[in-house]
Amino acid sequence: MERAARLFGKMKLPAAVLSREEMMRAVWPAAVGKKIAAHTRAAAVAGSRLIVDVEDAVWQKQLNTLRGQIISSLNAALGAIVVTDLDFRLAVPRRPPQIEQRVATSHDDAERIADPVLRRLYRSSRKKALA
Repeated sequence: MERAARLFGKMKLPAAVLSREEMMRAVWPAAVGKKIAAHTRAAAVAGSRLIVDVEDAVWQKQLNTLRGQIISSLNAALGAIVVTDLDFRLAVPRRPPQIEQRVATSHDDAERIADPVLRRLYRSSRKKALA
């Protein structure tokens, strides 16, 4: 069974339909495997160099040692020698959505303070802090 990238290459589609960069991005997970693809992302193409965002420095170092194998695997999946070099760059870590956390204050806190002056100071400072 022939790879989809080879079929697309043989079809001589116009560049507007499927660019070389889109083709490389689509082939990336199949060329490197699920485990590596889960920690990387084909980000951009600069000439014949594929720029890959990597999760951390450990993955970057490991993938640099596998550079030759990955290039040959990519070119085999694409059906031609399209990629001549890879550039593994550390990706900017993305923060997940943050949930707002509010401090629940009850009016019972102030009632437990025996001294009336301290109780009043506590209430006024709490009011300023929550404003």
